[in-house]
Amino acid sequence: MVSISSQSTALPQYRGPFNGIPFEVRAPDSTPLVTTKEEMEERGWNQVDIVFVTGDAYIDHPSFAMALLGRLLEAAGFKVAILSQPDWRNCDAWKQFGRPRLFFAISAGNMDSMINKYTANRKVRNDDAYSPGGKIGHRPDRATLSYCQRSREAYKDVPIIAGGVEASLRRLSHYDYWSDKVKRSILMDAKPDLLVFGMGERGIIEIAHRLDQGESVKDLRSMRGTAYRLGAKEEIPSSSFETVELPSYEDVEQDTLAFCEMTRISHLETNPLNAKRLTQLHGRETIVANPPALPLNRDEMDLVYGLPFTRKPHPKYGKNKIPAFEVVKDSVQIMRGCFGGCTFCSITAHEGRIIQSRSEESVLSEIKKMTQDPDFKGIVSDIGGPTANMYEMRCKKPEVEAICKRLSCVHPTICKLLDTSHKPILSLMKKSREIDGVRKVFVASGIRMDLARKDQEYLKELAEHHVGGCLKVAPEHTDPQVLDYMKKPDKEDFVKFGKEFKKASNSVGKKQYLVPYFIASHPGSTLDSMIDLALFLKHNHYKPDQVQDFVPSPFDIAACMYHTGLDPFTKKPVPVAKHLRDRKLQRALLQFFKPENYFEVRKALEQAGRKDLIGDGCDCLIPHKAPKEAIDQRRKKAQKEITEQTSGDHIRSKGYRPHRKSAKRRSGKKRPKNQP
Repeated sequence: MVSISSQSTALPQYRGPFNGIPFEVRAPDSTPLVTTKEEMEERGWNQVDIVFVTGDAYIDHPSFAMALLGRLLEAAGFKVAILSQPDWRNCDAWKQFGRPRLFFAISAGNMDSMINKYTANRKVRNDDAYSPGGKIGHRPDRATLSYCQRSREAYKDVPIIAGGVEASLRRLSHYDYWSDKVKRSILMDAKPDLLVFGMGERGIIEIAHRLDQGESVKDLRSMRGTAYRLGAKEEIPSSSFETVELPSYEDVEQDTLAFCEMTRISHLETNPLNAKRLTQLHGRETIVANPPALPLNRDEMDLVYGLPFTRKPHPKYGKNKIPAFEVVKDSVQIMRGCFGGCTFCSITAHEGRIIQSRSEESVLSEIKKMTQDPDFKGIVSDIGGPTANMYEMRCKKPEVEAICKRLSCVHPTICKLLDTSHKPILSLMKKSREIDGVRKVFVASGIRMDLARKDQEYLKELAEHHVGGCLKVAPEHTDPQVLDYMKKPDKEDFVKFGKEFKKASNSVGKKQYLVPYFIASHPGSTLDSMIDLALFLKHNHYKPDQVQDFVPSPFDIAACMYHTGLDPFTKKPVPVAKHLRDRKLQRALLQFFKPENYFEVRKALEQAGRKDLIGDGCDCLIPHKAPKEAIDQRRKKAQKEITEQTSGDHIRSKGYRPHRKSAKRRSGKKRPKNQP
């Protein structure tokens, strides 16, 4: 029996097994987890069991993986240290706790390190939401690789377990947007002993327990939700899992059809209730990916989110605010997973499409705990998850769910077997706002409009009590073909929802607005479709302040479309905007009303043969004459370029150049013009 005792009684009385392991939780001390050698010595420890290495600042809040998994391990009786944003240039930081007794747990952080650092235009971002003060430079590119290498350098014989979004979505061969190449599985380059993909609670507890019982890391290769690298002389271990072989790395690197087939098969094998084991050759070696871990049940969800978090960043950060924490500090996650299956989104791929919900009692207990914090102002900033109104929704027939391979339960139509009742979330919303000390409970994580329209009572309750003037929604586009590639509903669904939300708001005496999110340059999107979207925005009086440039994320179906120019399921061509100049035009059209976008919008309209939209007519997007602000912006940009050229800054600056082998120029004399 794994157990730990403490004077605290903050945890729900949960008794195992957890993931088939005998497990008894007694609440540990709710001080932050150990982050330094001094903190380790203060606890009287001379060794830790697990060192959790993360690319994010350590925030002891359930929205952050290092806290969720670290607290779970601690509650199970293991000694855990958090190594947060270490200097990766040498392994000194990895040695500060001494040799871990069991393993290093490696994660790049809550985001893929490349998406975290670079914009869609491959430029370095100005801030890092997961770092103190929002400052950049606290993590390396491809952080999982660097962290695994330093772990091996520090202690060669300590098992290395990689996990998190970055490792999870790169477990097989994948398209890498930043180098514009098909890359090998991250297992080949980072060389961890085992990779845990998807949400990590089941995996990390089983690994810790079995290594603690004296098993080797190779004994863990039969675990669900894990992937590993098999040597040339090793055989694939026998298992109850049925196996499917994917096209090899060499094939998918050279052949777009092979890449499409790899994507198609791997996405069809994501339902943990029927998924097969996947294998993929990389030269003489093989990557083996077992079926995904089973989803957590309600008791397990309550246990995980009921752990005694301080809900604050570690005190060592002082007054340096961490932007990502400021967004979620007063939020409550009520569920995980998403059955939407949007092709550009990694949530379904990472968290799974089976919705896992906490009990009503667990959520209300967390809110009550929040009210005891002197800093709490009575506002719950969000009660939701990936999609707030999917709470408690699941297939009505388990026997069908067990064999289903549908990638989306709501596209092209809502499955008739999906339980779309909003009664559980309505009850939870009502009870949450009745808690003493709570003034307002917002739904800020976004809702699924096609589901919300099925329940007018939910819409009315939402409009009356849980929207602070604006509601975020994500129609993403208006073109039918693009929406089909995205697996999103038709634009009429958004139009109808807008009318119904306005009606619901008016019925309770409120004037409230929708804040729609749209994506530029998604596969299938052309200048013509973006112009139609701009006209839709103009006619409906939408002026989006924030827009998203499509970034191909490893493993996603949309990334396959971007790389291959093909739909992986039909093998039919898909138009793709790859050049930066084309992407800039599409993005500018989303904000055609901004003076600084005038010249790019004009160029887009002229290129598309739509000069009829330039002028003073009511349907025109821009005027004939450039606004003064647009001219000033162009002048400032030109002056900046001239200044950089004369000062030499353009030579000293180093942008991200994926194809350049070295940052230094080759020395030697310049060849004569006609000399070969």
